[in-house]
Amino acid sequence: MSLSEKIEAQNAPKPVGLYPHARRVGNLLFLSGIGPRNPDDDSVPGLKRSASGNFLEFDFEAQVHSVFQNVRAVLESSGARWENLVDVTVFLVDMKRDFHTYNRIWAEYFKENAPCRTTVGIDSLPTPIAIELKCIAVIDV
Repeated sequence: MSLSEKIEAQNAPKPVGLYPHARRVGNLLFLSGIGPRNPDDDSVPGLKRSASGNFLEFDFEAQVHSVFQNVRAVLESSGARWENLVDVTVFLVDMKRDFHTYNRIWAEYFKENAPCRTTVGIDSLPTPIAIELKCIAVIDV
């Protein structure tokens, strides 16, 4: 008997490695790192690159809204709701440029009962994204 249940969300971007979208252990739900990639075509919202890979357009706000949509999709596939989030770790590839924008949009999504949050500045992520979230939620039993 497994101590945890593996969750694969059909309406979230596919993981970039060999891991599930989430694991449920008792009434706790642990989400793997989730970025803003579009679940339909793996594109990054707000990001356009030239054939040589240079950025032509970059919209961090679009990535923040998309990452929240993707987290919500995994939560809902797991039997949880947005309001069940209790802890969020935010990874930003450019803290100086993006922190205030992220903070402003966070406040739009969490007007009441915001989860705990830690924000970490990092050098890069495995795909050309500027943000990734690692979340823990409590599922009603």
